[in-house]
Amino acid sequence: MKAAMGVAWKDNIDVADALERVADLLEEQDAMPFRVGAYRKAASTIAQWPQPVAELLAEEGEAGLRKLPGVGKSIAAAMAELIRTGQLALLQRLETEHSPEQLLASVPGIGAGLARRIHDELSVRTLEELEQAAHDGRLERVEGFGPRRSEQVRELLGARLGRERRSAARRSEGRDEGPRPDVGVLLQVDEEYRRRADAGELRRIAPRRFNPSGEAWLPVLRKKLEGWNFRALFSNTALAHQQNATHDWVVLYFDQEGDEGQCTIVTAHGGPLDGRRVVRGREVECLAYYGVESEEVEAPQPGA
Repeated sequence: MKAAMGVAWKDNIDVADALERVADLLEEQDAMPFRVGAYRKAASTIAQWPQPVAELLAEEGEAGLRKLPGVGKSIAAAMAELIRTGQLALLQRLETEHSPEQLLASVPGIGAGLARRIHDELSVRTLEELEQAAHDGRLERVEGFGPRRSEQVRELLGARLGRERRSAARRSEGRDEGPRPDVGVLLQVDEEYRRRADAGELRRIAPRRFNPSGEAWLPVLRKKLEGWNFRALFSNTALAHQQNATHDWVVLYFDQEGDEGQCTIVTAHGGPLDGRRVVRGREVECLAYYGVESEEVEAPQPGA
């Protein structure tokens, strides 16, 4: 059987194996259970589906893939990418993150040899851990490093990690397409998270960034509300630490049937929303939610 133009025929088991691998790696990263489960459910469906999914893609496009049980928009797009190119960028990224030497070597100025020494001598596995080692002086003890080179690594990683988070936040907070939770729902999750965090009722994790002692201080809330799955935690960015806002700025990750995103909720200082909790990028909706009238709204100071 020959492939239709633009589609490379791929066995259903190959596609299912790739989706299952994504689920495994997401689970290791403590991703939201719903997201992990979605990939596992899709993998199970594909493995047992009688028709080749590559054939379905060739005939009906991604819309055809979305008709399969448990396959939403994002997973259908991932399947299409895998079938058409033989590769899956998400899987490659996750696997790179689980290959410490490759990940460390992706930093300019750190080759394969240095990456191996850093991993072996300092047990550093992530960019966040590398950043911390550069800050606390451990990196300078590795042969090939000195104060100047460590400073360069600090600057590079500070820019890279901060840029990745800001880019993800802009894509999520600034998007106009696709459903997203109502402001009232987001604020309800934010309120519950902060209340239960203050009461010590939530599981705490040890963040990789800006946590040299490895203390498990960051509370995490997982909740399902109005059909959305939420994961809430305080912001642990450099800016949050600089502004002493690590117990004020709350980052919410959410997903629902293939749609996913994130937002940051902060306490507004000044303006008509002064003292109130505000979803960044959705200030006008917050005005309506609180019943506050104003002709102009200034966004609260930047957060995560």
